[in-house]
Amino acid sequence: MLSARDLTLRRGPQPLFEQVDFTVFRGNKVGVTGANGTGKSSLFAAILGELTPDLGDITLPAAIKTAHVEQEISASVRPAIEFVLDGDTELRRVQAAIEDAQSRDAALALAELYSSLEAIDGYRAKARAAAIMHGLGFKAADHNRVVAEFSGGWRVRLAMARALCSRADLLLLDEPTNHLDLDAIVWLEEWLRAYSGTLLMISHDREFLDAIIDRVLHIENRSIRAYAGNYSQFEQKRAEELALLSVLHARQEKRVAEITAFVNRFRASATKSRQAQSRLKMLERMERIVPAHVDSPFEFAFASPLKTPRPLITLEAAACGYGGADSEPILRGINVSIGPLERIALLGYNGAGKSTLTKLLAGEIEPLAGTRVAAPDLAIGYFAQQQLEQLKPDCDAFWHLRNRGGPDYAGGDEQRLRDHLGSFGFQGDRAFEPVARFSGGEKARLTLALLVARRPNLLLLDEPTNHLDIEMRQALNVALQSFEGGLVVVSHDRHLIKSVADTLWLVADGKLQEFRGDLDDYQQWLRSRGKAEAAAAAKESPSAAGQPKKAGRLSPLERLRRQLELVESRIAAVTAERALLEAEFAANPHEHKLGLRRANLQRDAAYLESQWMEIGTAIEVEEAKS
Repeated sequence: MLSARDLTLRRGPQPLFEQVDFTVFRGNKVGVTGANGTGKSSLFAAILGELTPDLGDITLPAAIKTAHVEQEISASVRPAIEFVLDGDTELRRVQAAIEDAQSRDAALALAELYSSLEAIDGYRAKARAAAIMHGLGFKAADHNRVVAEFSGGWRVRLAMARALCSRADLLLLDEPTNHLDLDAIVWLEEWLRAYSGTLLMISHDREFLDAIIDRVLHIENRSIRAYAGNYSQFEQKRAEELALLSVLHARQEKRVAEITAFVNRFRASATKSRQAQSRLKMLERMERIVPAHVDSPFEFAFASPLKTPRPLITLEAAACGYGGADSEPILRGINVSIGPLERIALLGYNGAGKSTLTKLLAGEIEPLAGTRVAAPDLAIGYFAQQQLEQLKPDCDAFWHLRNRGGPDYAGGDEQRLRDHLGSFGFQGDRAFEPVARFSGGEKARLTLALLVARRPNLLLLDEPTNHLDIEMRQALNVALQSFEGGLVVVSHDRHLIKSVADTLWLVADGKLQEFRGDLDDYQQWLRSRGKAEAAAAAKESPSAAGQPKKAGRLSPLERLRRQLELVESRIAAVTAERALLEAEFAANPHEHKLGLRRANLQRDAAYLESQWMEIGTAIEVEEAKS
């Protein structure tokens, strides 16, 4: 399917990797891993032909169809579902040819084209596109909205839907979960598992990788190595390799001892609930994979909070939302209390109110009803995407820590500040580069560095792993294990939730309640709810001939007219195909297969004509009523 021979790619004068060889076979699902900046996206660009190798070559079959998710989507006036369907270039080619043949009244050409349309399942293309959009979180009313009306994150989802709709032989996905919430990730995971083509995927979501891939290409030290198995199997294999390096042995033992001690403390106090047992298994797994990360550039810890009042914060009969007391709340009737060492993950659909509740806890918004009572010594560490935007572009990491890192670092000695920044990957001169030059991952790491420096007793983390690579995610996981305050996290990173959360809260249908179960139960809940919603929608307004319904309810007359158009298009296709077949049958009257096909087409034509008569009569009745 794909092979690289003596491949070398450079960024400026420095090689990303040099003289590497690897082969990807048809049907492989491959995870491409490595630290930020090692060349993962550059490898994809070379495969797509957007980047020319400095040496060597990448070989692909001539007729292979490749798809990827475009990063820049223009603000076009194309309807969303048509934009998604445009990803299937063969479908669009056949449809354009059909329109041309119809304009020329070319019956024989039409027959061949309709056969081609059926061969690529073109009659169901719109239904497939609608199903993909639904899985990625789009509502039925979104289908005919123009692309320009969607925000940047939702345009990325449209680009994802377009790539999935392409029926590609080779699919390249670069961080596909970045703009998705957990329910969309669960759907995408199932879709990719069922995908029959070849997949190359860059992702820092280890749970997602484990569920899908069967091979790893790991970029490290200017080389690419192939490993069989999923990400966890690669991680354990790499841990065994690194354990042989004696220079790392002492650090490895220290990290294993820290994790083991925490596992033992947690085991002594854990209940027998499924969630607690699930977390124990995850912590025991973390103990095994620690050696794979001993050479990580990131290692930090949360200092003990100055004070840990009980409770830290309480919400009583609270409601939250936007627009003032007269507006409709997103959530109501919230009665919760959070104390030290409580570890809570918020679950729920995108838009259900998880981030809004987090803002209420953080004091970013006032309750629309009820009360928010914070302890006098409450010290909140709040991480959200808007926190990244509050960094000063013209100032460096050192300035941020000295001026926004809390009293422990205000006016502190330079070496102490540099040591703290170094544990988050800002070593040497990097600590003095302006934030404007930072990537999204670097800004997230700096925001975390500031948050840790302030010694919070309540952490509120809203999608903290967005933009972070696997090494930094691992460091955050380890640091949160020994955090002595309270924690509320919103994340689509299931590994993070399994690692740090003891309690799951579900945000759904305008209410907040504890979820009795673990993440596997939640994924089953998502599937059941999705099926129930789809069934309810189909019952309310069934789609004609497998086509997705439009926003709003169709009148009986409109529904009949749409059915008539579909039947007429099928009659045209069958008529053209019969004309072509009759010519073949005249030349080969004794060909058995042609005779069977001829009889089937005659039966199809008779059935469609009866349908056309019935629908036409029904339309006349409806028109008479109006």
